[in-house]
Amino acid sequence: MVNGKKIVVVMPAFNAAKTLKNTYADIPFPLVDEVLLVDDFSSDHTLELARQLGIKNTIRHPSNQGYGANQKTCYDLALKMGADIVVMLHPDYQYNPKLIPAMVQVISEGIYPVVMGSRILGKGAIKGGMPRYKYIANRILTLFQNLAIGQKLSEYHSGYRAFSREVLLNINYRENSDDFVFDNQVLCQIFMAGYEVGEITCPTRYFPEASSINFSGSISYGAGVIKTSILFWLHKRKWITHRLFLPPPGQAENPGK
Repeated sequence: MVNGKKIVVVMPAFNAAKTLKNTYADIPFPLVDEVLLVDDFSSDHTLELARQLGIKNTIRHPSNQGYGANQKTCYDLALKMGADIVVMLHPDYQYNPKLIPAMVQVISEGIYPVVMGSRILGKGAIKGGMPRYKYIANRILTLFQNLAIGQKLSEYHSGYRAFSREVLLNINYRENSDDFVFDNQVLCQIFMAGYEVGEITCPTRYFPEASSINFSGSISYGAGVIKTSILFWLHKRKWITHRLFLPPPGQAENPGK
């Protein structure tokens, strides 16, 4: 715990058997109270390894449902577990688990309700092996989104995030895509709800075993990002009403403002 707040790390897993052990070993216990792993119908022994490592909270989807659907299960279960702060950590060892204390401290002290590990702050992205085409696409999409959404994030596309319980309860993440664009939709929902997002520098590792979207997947993701940004812009100006940006049933509108 940090400042009396329960910390739950969620790991959306798919074929992570080669990297899960190293990822789990670097999680800073006892600061982290519980770890939850959701296996999205892996074809390897991810789930069995998780249980061997002592991860008590494990669940396996009965079919492959997608990265976004995996996160929906992660957040639903973490909230039911009573998490005050939820950290989403990929089990592919691309992001450094040792940054968890810094991320949760920012939230527990009330500085920001959401923290992202940014690969772009500093010079770690290319040095860590990020493909150059992904780096260029990241910069172009981030510039476009900052202009459309009115923010100044260094990037919108990191998968390393920490959320306060309040934020997850007050955004309609269950309406989001079951695919990779889920991550981007969540950020847009957070901003629409009036919350702010903090960033810390996060060196990353790119290697064959680390999960990554292929080129065609990247094109589809980029199109989804642009669409989400345009919908945000239109909804913000009340030209349309889109379900992504409506509060969950029973929640007040714009609670972060």
